[in-house]
Amino acid sequence: MTTSIKVNGKVQAVETDPSSALLYALRNDCDINSAKYGCGLGQCGSCTVIINGAAVRSCITPINSVTSNVTTLESYENDRVLKALNKAFIAEQAVQCGFCISGMMMSAKVLLDTNKRPTDQQIKVALNGNLCRCGTHTRILKAIQRAAKELA
Repeated sequence: MTTSIKVNGKVQAVETDPSSALLYALRNDCDINSAKYGCGLGQCGSCTVIINGAAVRSCITPINSVTSNVTTLESYENDRVLKALNKAFIAEQAVQCGFCISGMMMSAKVLLDTNKRPTDQQIKVALNGNLCRCGTHTRILKAIQRAAKELA
């Protein structure tokens, strides 16, 4: 069945089962590589995208439930917050393997869109559903604080 979804402002037609996870349509049909398959249970955050200003786990979101634009990390060049986060993550060397970073950045964007000066505790709460097995959490916190300062 053909379903239309809007990804990063562009309407895309995808051939998929309407109950299929959004993640598969993004990766297989829309050439989106930032959202990763991690756990498949919505617990690791590697597949995080933004829908209606909320961080959403695309691995457990049925494509037929998506009625508005899906924002992914691929849109960073046109987004002030994602640009600042990208720059800060590089400056703070917050990436080791990089598998979790897209999800971290999307969750951080949602936070910075609503809270321009988050505390470390607020950042930790916002990233609570994002796991990093490499242990770069301290650098990730620093990167988000750095991006917040740049955006202020």
